[in-house]
Order: sequence, then structure tokens, then C-alpha cells
Amino acid sequence: MNLQIIVKPGSKVQKIVKNPDGTLTIYCHARAHDGEANTAVIKLVADYLDTPKSKIKIIRGQKSRVKLLEV
Repeated sequence: MNLQIIVKPGSKVQKIVKNPDGTLTIYCHARAHDGEANTAVIKLVADYLDTPKSKIKIIRGQKSRVKLLEV
């Protein structure tokens, strides 16, 4: 399964919002520095989907706010 997500790094709250178009917007505390936000996104998505972190990979958008994840 592939998920398109939009990341909002440096947010005051950590949450996941499902958008009407099927994408997820992820708000995380971590900054977009040295891959910290990517690590936080994978952890948040794993908790949201109740799946192990090892099953989630960033396919596209490693350095972008719009990412494509493979679960």
C-alpha cells in the first residue's frame, strides 16, 4: 500500500489528519534537519496504522514535505 503524505515539521502538536483527497497531513515536533523529521514521520505513521516501523519506507520525497510512503 502506498500513502501520499504532507509533513509539517516543527509543529507544536504531533498529530495526523486525514484529508478529503485521501492524503495524510502529519504534524511533528521534529525539525527537518539531518533526517529527524523523516524518522518522526515513520514512527507516527507506524503508530497510526498499528504496524512495525520496519515495514514503512519513504519511496519519494526524502528531502521534500510531500512524500510517498510504502507500507
